[in-house]
Amino acid sequence: MLGDLTGKVAIVTGSGQGIGEGIAKVFAAAGAGIVVATRSAGNGQKTVDDVVAAGGDAFLVQCDIGKRSEVERVVAETVAHYGRLDIAVHNAAVYPLHTVDELSDEVMEETLAVNMKAAVWLTQASVPHFRSQNFGRLIFTSSVTGPRVAMPGTSHYAMSKGGMNGFIRTAALEYAREEITVNGVEPGYILTAAMSALGDEEDLGAMARCIPKGHLGKPEDIANTMLFLASEEASYITGQTIVVDGGSTLPESQVVMDGFYGQ
Repeated sequence: MLGDLTGKVAIVTGSGQGIGEGIAKVFAAAGAGIVVATRSAGNGQKTVDDVVAAGGDAFLVQCDIGKRSEVERVVAETVAHYGRLDIAVHNAAVYPLHTVDELSDEVMEETLAVNMKAAVWLTQASVPHFRSQNFGRLIFTSSVTGPRVAMPGTSHYAMSKGGMNGFIRTAALEYAREEITVNGVEPGYILTAAMSALGDEEDLGAMARCIPKGHLGKPEDIANTMLFLASEEASYITGQTIVVDGGSTLPESQVVMDGFYGQ
C-alpha cells in the first residue's frame, strides 16, 4: 500500500487542531503510532481519542514546543512509550499579526522559538534514534508566506519559515548518507479554525476566489503530502519543500486571473 507506515512511530507537534490534527489522523490511518505533542491538553486529548476511536494508536504529551527542554522531553517520552522513533513532524507554529514598526522582541523571539528553533531542537533530539535503526524522516510544515510570497503583518512569521527552508536543505545534506531524509511542505490557504478566525464566510469566500482551484485547502491535503514524504516511496527525496496551495502562488496578476475566470 502506498504510504504504509505500519510499525512506524511518529511525533507530530501542534497536532491538537488544524493541519497537525490532520497529519496525526492520516499517519495513524496508515498504521503509525502517533505522539500528539501539543500545548493544549484538551485539544490534544481529543485528537488522541479520535485516533483511537478510528482504530489507531496514539498518546498525548502536553508540552511547550518553544522550549528546548520540552522538545527533548517529548522525544524521551516517545521512546519510553513505544521503544522507537521513526518520523518527526514539526508542525506547531504561532503567527500573531504585527507590523514591522510594532514588532517587539518578545513576539519575535516566541515566533522564532516555536516555528524555527524547535525544528532544530526536534532534529537534534530525534537523529540519535534514527541513526540507531538506520532510518529516519524529518518533515516540517513551512509556508508559502516567507519563502515565496509576503503578507503585511507577518514579517516575523515569514522570517521563521524562510529560515526553516534553509535549515531543511542544510540538514538534508548533512544526513543524506545516513538514510535520514529531511523535507517540508509549504501550505497555502488551508481551512482550519485559525483560518476561520480571520473572517466570516463572505471573507473566506473572497479568499477562495483568489485561488485558481477555487476553494481553500483541507488539512488532509497537507497530511497526504507528508504521508508520501514519510513513506518508503519517498526515500530518494531529501532537502525539498512541496508547495500545496491550490495554485495560489502561480498567477502573475489577480486582475488577469479574475478576467480569465469571469469573476
